[in-house]
Amino acid sequence: MEARLLRERVPTFGEYPFSLPVLQNFQRLELHPAVTFLVGENGSGKSTLLEAVATAWGFNPEGGGKNFRFSTRTSHSVLHEYLRLSKTFRRPKDGFFLRAESFFNVATEIERLDEGPGGPPIIDSYGGQSLHEQSHGESFFSLMTHRFRGDGFYVLDEPEAALSPARQLAMLRRLHELVRQRSQFIIATHSPLLLSYPDAWIYQITDQGLERVRYEDTEHYELTRGFLNNPQSYLRNLLD
Repeated sequence: MEARLLRERVPTFGEYPFSLPVLQNFQRLELHPAVTFLVGENGSGKSTLLEAVATAWGFNPEGGGKNFRFSTRTSHSVLHEYLRLSKTFRRPKDGFFLRAESFFNVATEIERLDEGPGGPPIIDSYGGQSLHEQSHGESFFSLMTHRFRGDGFYVLDEPEAALSPARQLAMLRRLHELVRQRSQFIIATHSPLLLSYPDAWIYQITDQGLERVRYEDTEHYELTRGFLNNPQSYLRNLLD
């Protein structure tokens, strides 16, 4: 799959979201058949680009599956209207858009829908326990363990936000299980642990735009390695 920007339709590159550096020279984003990562500094535009891909695919901008249509606050950009997704011949049977910042709203919507008549409770697909009655990290992990069924297209925005390092490693294991079940992921992350997934494509967002890089060349890896190798030196420079 790839996402292509219809540059000829963009009214101006001087206004948000098209003023973001990532979009100034952006042509297309080709996705790895299994796992693609987007990395970059806060405000670089990775979440905006990820959200646009998810919305263009048909997911609710605030998160959830394609059947979620709630809106608590319209804050997504118009970028999805200028993206064209070229899809493979194989159509995923499952899918989900996880936004760490609005997952609370997804959990609330599940409870609202389950108050209505008809059909089995939706929460049964998420492990059977209210997501609001779990910690943030537990609810994220329940989502990946129970709701993600494989043969799907999953868009994850900073899924590590509520996960301990041990849980991030457990997420890697679950991610690999789902990849082996013919799933495809695109993930925006700051986690050097998640970025270590073998053979994934990593796109780094810089002031010059989007560049595919090796794991070892990401700032996340270099900074984390440097700090762990000599934390005293890093802290001395930071705190003096």
